[in-house]
Amino acid sequence: MKTLALVLALVLAFIVGLPTTAHAQPRQRPTHDEAVAALAGKDLEARRQAVAWLGELGTSADLPAMMKTLRDPDEVVRALAESSIWQVWSRSGDAKVDALFAVGVEQMSSGDAKGAIETFTKIIQARPDFAEGWNKRATIYFLTGEYEKSLKDCDEVVKRNPQHWGVLSGYGQIYVRLGQPEQALVYFQRALQVNPNLKQVEAMIEDLKQVLIEKRKGTI
Repeated sequence: MKTLALVLALVLAFIVGLPTTAHAQPRQRPTHDEAVAALAGKDLEARRQAVAWLGELGTSADLPAMMKTLRDPDEVVRALAESSIWQVWSRSGDAKVDALFAVGVEQMSSGDAKGAIETFTKIIQARPDFAEGWNKRATIYFLTGEYEKSLKDCDEVVKRNPQHWGVLSGYGQIYVRLGQPEQALVYFQRALQVNPNLKQVEAMIEDLKQVLIEKRKGTI
């Protein structure tokens, strides 16, 4: 069965988002307001540049407009949108917290789970409204097999950011590991509703549907 392989492939999305290989050709850097206005325009290159720049320029107030670009007809715009939204999610608005966040991400990358948990706990204590601090700690708990703790942190993420497709996918991964395919399917479907570009989640949904069909037949 391919379920486990797909779960493992989804872990990166739960952590920091999948890196994109899409590149927009250089143009003169737009202002923040120009970039926001360009998102809904007909100029394809302007949309690509705008959504890319908003990864650096954008704030949480820009997220509703940025989320719409996940359904842009252009594949490059959609890929850039994913990356840029993760960038915005990863900024707390507090320079000290953001510096600590970078430390925590590096600890995660190096496999220092204990250190990363301590770092993200400090971030949560300093800025409990910063959803991505909770998401990163939820991810570490997931990776270390502490699923109940991970679920509690996931709950905190969705309270603050209900459109966080990474954490919705994370719920799905946890419920797969807990042997609850029905619950996993619900959350994977919610993630795909938010971001229709999640091919691995889409494949996971189809796999889980087959699992449930077989389960109802009594064949597994």
